[in-house]
Amino acid sequence: MARDLAIDLGTANTLVYAKGEGIVLNEPSVIALNSLNHEVLAMGREAWQMIGRTPGYIVAVRPLRQGAITDYDVTQRMIRLLLQRVGVSRLNRPKVLICVPSAITEVEQRAVSEAARRAGASDVQLIGQPMAAAIGAGLPVHEPLGNMVVDIGGGTSETALISLRGTVALEAIRVGGFDFDAAIQTFIRREHGIAVGERTAEEIKIAIGSAAPVADDLLAEVRGRELMSGLPKTVTLSPAEIRGAIDDLTTSICASVVACLGKAPAELAQDVIHQGIHLVGGGGLLRGLDQRLAQATGVPVHVVDAPLECVVLGAGECIEDYASLREIFMKPHR
Repeated sequence: MARDLAIDLGTANTLVYAKGEGIVLNEPSVIALNSLNHEVLAMGREAWQMIGRTPGYIVAVRPLRQGAITDYDVTQRMIRLLLQRVGVSRLNRPKVLICVPSAITEVEQRAVSEAARRAGASDVQLIGQPMAAAIGAGLPVHEPLGNMVVDIGGGTSETALISLRGTVALEAIRVGGFDFDAAIQTFIRREHGIAVGERTAEEIKIAIGSAAPVADDLLAEVRGRELMSGLPKTVTLSPAEIRGAIDDLTTSICASVVACLGKAPAELAQDVIHQGIHLVGGGGLLRGLDQRLAQATGVPVHVVDAPLECVVLGAGECIEDYASLREIFMKPHR
């Protein structure tokens, strides 16, 4: 018998929740292809390890960028492989609930639905990531209270004010964790004259990246290729340098949160001041970001438990009670 599935189809990572079992798969949203014959060589963590380390004919790609499908065919193949890994076949075609960014267009929503159907799903429903995150965080979304969620993913940052199972106000910008990585790469190239890869930039962000000054400021040694000579070179970076490199991006995120608060009705704004803002998503783990948001808004900011799994856990709750919640939370696409 087919198991209903919830999929958080993220720009950085894809998580799958199976009804009655919990999270059964958590892999990077990367697929490695042979560009000569378009054969899939690897997917997920194995493909992620190939980024920047492959010969010319092997390409490791992320089929989703900024929360949108950039390559429909590759995305469809990736979803099919994901479903195969969790036991989906032609004989058991499950209902699938997919979490998508609120920023994507109707055309992009149809592309996600169609890709999942072609990959083996019998029925596809979509749910906005902020709503799923609020459910996963245990917020009282069914009550007449203002619940504000800031979801910072790999490609998008979304701020939603939720009350009575609906979105009252929404602000979404196409800025996320990968933009932080790109900004760090650009800074190191410009200021230190060395080239570093995407994975190295991400490691720097995790090690010493911050949005506000923190107590344990450490230095990091970075090795890369010097642009002038082409030889390996090592430089030492400080948290202040990285903070400056991503400052424009963190400022944009703060501005979007402030804009969403500005749309809130007075009564719900009072609820947000009392309850605080809830920070989810991998980007929410950037040190000092909660402090930066609190300074910008004047409202307490809380990083939820399990911010990376929060969205798929919320979607999983909807899957567990699919029949009663589908009309409230999900948008059908036929």
